[in-house]
Amino acid sequence: MAWELEAFARSIGGRSRHTVRAYVADVRDFAAWVDRGQVRGPAQVDRLLLRRYLAYLSTRRYARATVSRKAAALRGYFAWMARRGVIDTDPAARLRASSGNGRLPRVLDRAELSVLLDGVPAQVHGDEAVRLRDDAVLELLYGSGLRVSELCGLDMGDLDLRGRTVTVVGKGDRQRRVPMHDRCVRALRRWSLEGRSRMVRSQSPPEALFLNARGNRLGPRDVRRLLDRRAPHPTHPHALRHSFATHLLDGGADLRVVQELLGHASLRTTQVYTHVSKERLLSVHGETHPRA
Repeated sequence: MAWELEAFARSIGGRSRHTVRAYVADVRDFAAWVDRGQVRGPAQVDRLLLRRYLAYLSTRRYARATVSRKAAALRGYFAWMARRGVIDTDPAARLRASSGNGRLPRVLDRAELSVLLDGVPAQVHGDEAVRLRDDAVLELLYGSGLRVSELCGLDMGDLDLRGRTVTVVGKGDRQRRVPMHDRCVRALRRWSLEGRSRMVRSQSPPEALFLNARGNRLGPRDVRRLLDRRAPHPTHPHALRHSFATHLLDGGADLRVVQELLGHASLRTTQVYTHVSKERLLSVHGETHPRA
C-alpha cells in the first residue's frame, strides 16, 4: 500500500499502455529490492540507495537501455510522490543511468535468416498450426520491422492482405500502416485460413491475430521461445527489426523512409542504423580489398 502503484499507473495514463505497464513493473521491482534491506516505503529512500540500485542492475548485465528506462520510471515515480507531498524531497531528481559504451544492434546475416525463415526444426514438424504461426510471425518481424509488442497486439482486422499492408499501433499509441512483401502475405494468409482455427480455445480472444498453445493472445515470451526453436544461434526478437532497418539502408533506402516504417518519432533514433551499415561496409572493405 505504501508504494501506491495503482495510483501511480493512473497518473501516467496518458502514455502508451506498454510504457505504463513497464514503468509500474520497474517501480515494483525496485520496491521488492529495497524491501530486502527493510525499506518499507518511498519516504525511506534516498539518492544513495537509488544509485546503488542502478549499480546493482548493471552488475546483473541488464542492457543499458533497460537500466535507462528503469531510471526514468523511478524519476517519474518520485517526482509524482513529491508533488503530492508524500515525501519531502525528491531523491530521484536528475537521476541518470551510467552512460557506458553503447552497443550496436546485432544484424543477422543471410545464412542465419535463411535458417530462421525457411528451416523448420524437428520438434515442430508434427504440428502444422504452430509451424504456420511461426512462419507468419517471423516474416512479419523481419519483413515489416515490427516491434514484438506491436506484433503481439495485432488483431485480425489490422491486416489488409489484398492491399499488402498491416496497421500497427506503436509507442505513444501512434498508428502507422506498414507494407508487407509477398512471402509475408502468403504466410499470413495460410496462418489465418489454415492454422489459427486449430489453436482457438473457448477462452481465446476472437480478435487476436496470433495465439499461443493455450489459445491466449501470443505474448513476448512466446515469441522468444519461438526464436529459440528456429534460430541457429541465440537471437533476440529485436534483432529482426534491427536487420530489417539495416538491410533497407544497405539497399539504398532513404533514412526518412526507414524512420516512417519503423515508427520512430525522431530521426535521431533511426540514425543508429546508419552506424551499423558503416560498420558493415568497413568490415567488408577490410576483408575483401587487396590493399586493406
